[in-house]
Amino acid sequence: MSDKSNREVVERYIRATMEQDFETEAQLRDPDFVMEFPQSGERIRGVANNRAVTENYPGGLAGGRVEKKALHGGEDRWVITPVGTLLRIEGTGDVYTALFTLVYPGDERVWHATAFVELRDGKVLKQTVIFGAPFEAPAWRAKWVERM
Repeated sequence: MSDKSNREVVERYIRATMEQDFETEAQLRDPDFVMEFPQSGERIRGVANNRAVTENYPGGLAGGRVEKKALHGGEDRWVITPVGTLLRIEGTGDVYTALFTLVYPGDERVWHATAFVELRDGKVLKQTVIFGAPFEAPAWRAKWVERM
C-alpha cells in the first residue's frame, strides 16, 4: 500500500476514534489489533476488547468538550470532534504518529496525547497512546520562554 493510502487510513482511523465511530474503527483494524497504554502498563488485545473498554468508560465518553483547532501536516482544514481534537499526523510507510488533545468527561483540563499507529497490509495493527496531563510552567524559566 502506498504512503498516501496508509496516511489516509490513519486519518480515517483517528477521526473514527475521536467520533466514537466503532464500526469504522473495526473495519480499519487488523484482526490482531493491540492497544497499549505504557503509563498504566496495560495492553488490550483485539477489536472487541478495545471497544468494550471504550463503551464501559465510567460515565461514558460522550459529552467531552468540543475544540476547534487547525490540523497540521495535511491539507488545511478544521477538525471538530466530541472526544478530542486531532492536531497533527506525521509518518511514512507503516508507522505514523498522531498528536491530539482531549478532555475527559468531568475533567475540564485539556490533556495532550500522542498515538503511535502501526499498520500491516493497510490495517491498524497496533496503537500505543501516551497521555500528558497539563501542568503549570515553572516561574524560574519564564525569562527564557514564550507562553503558548
